[in-house]
Amino acid sequence: MGHLGSRHAQIYSELKDKVNLVGVCDINAERAQEAAQQLGCQTFTDPAQLLGKISAASICVPTVIHHKISRDCLKNNISLLVEKPFTKTLKEADELIKLAGRNKLTLQIGHVERFNSAFQSIKTLGKNPRFVECHRLNLFPNRSLDIGVVLDLMIHDIDIILGLEDSPIKDIQAVGVKVLTDLEDIANCRITFKSGCVCNLTASRISDEVMRKIRLFTTDSYISLDYCKQEAFVYKKHQGLISKHALPIEKEEPLRKELESFVDCIANRQKPVVSGVEGRAALDLALKIQAKIWQK
Repeated sequence: MGHLGSRHAQIYSELKDKVNLVGVCDINAERAQEAAQQLGCQTFTDPAQLLGKISAASICVPTVIHHKISRDCLKNNISLLVEKPFTKTLKEADELIKLAGRNKLTLQIGHVERFNSAFQSIKTLGKNPRFVECHRLNLFPNRSLDIGVVLDLMIHDIDIILGLEDSPIKDIQAVGVKVLTDLEDIANCRITFKSGCVCNLTASRISDEVMRKIRLFTTDSYISLDYCKQEAFVYKKHQGLISKHALPIEKEEPLRKELESFVDCIANRQKPVVSGVEGRAALDLALKIQAKIWQK
C-alpha cells in the first residue's frame, strides 16, 4: 500500500457512482487488513488473487516490480494505472505497451502533475517555449529509495516538458550527487532541443523545503507556475511596461482528477492523457539523464 497506494484506494472508494472497490493488496497482511477495514473492501496479500475479480487496478508497488505485476494484470484483461516511473527499463515498457494494445486495455502512467489545475491553466499558453526552468525540491522521503531523484522526482518535470515541446532533443548535460543513498539525491540537467528551446531542471530529495515550480519563457510572455499552491501568473510587455495577471484556477486534488480520468478512459474507451507511450518517452529521457550523470 504505502502512502500513495492508500490514497489511491481511498479515492476509488469515494467514486461509488463509477467504481466498485473490490480490494487492496499488500504483502504486509496487517497493513492491507487495516486499509480494507477502513474502506469496506476485501484484503489480498498476493496480486494473483485479484485475477478474474477486477477489471482495473492501480500499480503502486516499487518500480522494480512494476513490469511483472503489470504484465500479469494485462494478460488477464485488467486495465492499469501504473505509477511513475513506468518501468525500470525501456524493454519492459515496450512489452507492456504492446500487451495493452493487443488486449485493447487502458494503460495510463501516473504523471499526476498533468492534472494539476495550475498546469492545466497554462498548457496552451506555454506551448513551444524558448526557455524553461524547473525546481522540484523535497524533504528526504525514506521511500522510493530503490531509484534516484531523476526517476523519483525530476521525471514529473520531464513529462511536462515533453508535453509542451515536441521538437527532437539536440543535447543533454547533467550532474548529480550521492548524499544519503547510493543513487543521485540531487541532480541538475540542461536539455537543448533542436527548435532552440533550452530547459534547466533541478531536483533534490535532501532539501529542507518543498518546492515545485516551473517558469516558462515564450517569445512574448513569461509564465510562473507553483504546483503546490496551484497558482499561475503571466507576465507580458504592454506599452513599455511589464503587466502581471493571475490566471483563474479552480483548485482541485490532482490525484483525484487523475483517477477520475483513468476510470472515464476505461468506460469510454478513450486514450489516457498520459498513456504508456508518453510514460515511455519520459522514462527514456530520464534514463538518458541518469546515464549522463554516471558516465565514466
